Amino acid sequence: MGRRIFITVAEVSGDKHAAQLIRSLKQLDPDLVIEGLGGPEMAEAGAVIHRNTVTKAAMGWRGLLRVFEIYRLLKWTSRYLDQHPPDLHIGVDSPSMNFHFARVAHDRRIPVLQYVAPQLWAWAPRRMKKLRRWVDRVACILPFEEKYFQSHGVNATFVGHPLFDELPPDRLSDNGRRFPDRAPVIGILTGSRKSEAEHNFPRLLQVASLIQSNFPEASFLIPTTAATDPVVARLLADPANEALKTQVGQDQFDEMVPRCDLCLTVSGTATLHVAGFGVPMVVVYRINSLQWNLGVRFLVRARTFALVNILANGGKTDRSASRLVPEFVPWYGSNEPVAETALGLLRDPQKLEAQREGLRQLVSALDQPGASVRTARLALEMIGSSRQN
Repeated sequence: MGRRIFITVAEVSGDKHAAQLIRSLKQLDPDLVIEGLGGPEMAEAGAVIHRNTVTKAAMGWRGLLRVFEIYRLLKWTSRYLDQHPPDLHIGVDSPSMNFHFARVAHDRRIPVLQYVAPQLWAWAPRRMKKLRRWVDRVACILPFEEKYFQSHGVNATFVGHPLFDELPPDRLSDNGRRFPDRAPVIGILTGSRKSEAEHNFPRLLQVASLIQSNFPEASFLIPTTAATDPVVARLLADPANEALKTQVGQDQFDEMVPRCDLCLTVSGTATLHVAGFGVPMVVVYRINSLQWNLGVRFLVRARTFALVNILANGGKTDRSASRLVPEFVPWYGSNEPVAETALGLLRDPQKLEAQREGLRQLVSALDQPGASVRTARLALEMIGSSRQN
């Protein structure tokens, strides 16, 4: 009987990473049967998708509404694994969901691999006990994580960041003119989730208007996902935004970002994605001030949130950490500080170039394609070990 792997993901980025992993697994073992809960990219890569768990991805209170959906998925998965136990369960990113699926698999003595370690070094270190209990191995994608998790008794291995499996190899070549030799081109990156776009994009458009009032010829490129494209289209249709020179492209991140002189980007993996093209940025993440001050700030240990800043500091996230790129996380209150920071960079091209060089140096230490293949080998090694036992 062929070997079987069950994979669970919860959002667009996880679907993309899982698809790359599936292709690597199929290369190593063409007869491998791969199935799970995911999205269209996993299906295209050859997995059987029992439920689509990607298109409704959300955070904050909207994310809480997914609890009922996940509860139903857990019940279905429990029954399915009882009838068709796989050789390995792989959770890709999204620990808030995948911890539950890891427990379901663990309770059935199915080995569990978590691909993309939960960021317990930044939030909820109390969940380390659950990670040790329910997950057999962790494939880390950030260099400092392997040592951190091993020091807490977790079987962790650094495999590299899957982003560098997906980026074009010649992306840092300088093929055209750049500001100030032409009018500035600004990227507006809303995040991959609908809820992120709804929270951040209206304010980012206001920042864009402030930039355009100082640089009338500025244009704005807006790459979207299937989830965020309707939000972007609706807000750009507002007459208040008709003066902005915008171009929207669904799933055109890799085409649009290299053309930008500066990006206004929502915090997350997108910051490393932008850095992969050597493009300067200002990082934001809109959050309700009451939600932050009455709750979140006491649950999250980190005070530095942009991934590129965390990497530049070797995993350090406290107030003493230096910042390679400006970040406004949490972002609430006035839009003017964000706009003034962006304008400060545009008014001083040397600052843009200094940040660009810093990002290139950061990325050069991480730019090692092969994360998917290394994780695939780790997965097959776990299957071999479990079958021997």
